[in-house]
Amino acid sequence: MKAYIVSLLVGLVVGLFYNVVNVKSPAPPTIALVGLLGMLGGEHLIPLVRSLFGFSVN
Repeated sequence: MKAYIVSLLVGLVVGLFYNVVNVKSPAPPTIALVGLLGMLGGEHLIPLVRSLFGFSVN
């Protein structure tokens, strides 16, 4: 969890720096990042449902 927080904080600092020097971020558009978030959520959804309902993959 610590790595995620450090990554978020570093990203915020870099974003602030980009704003101060008036440089456009090379990051993908927001819609692409939302899609990536959905993909990550979907990737973890099936194992979560399996563990909640006691399904096994044997």
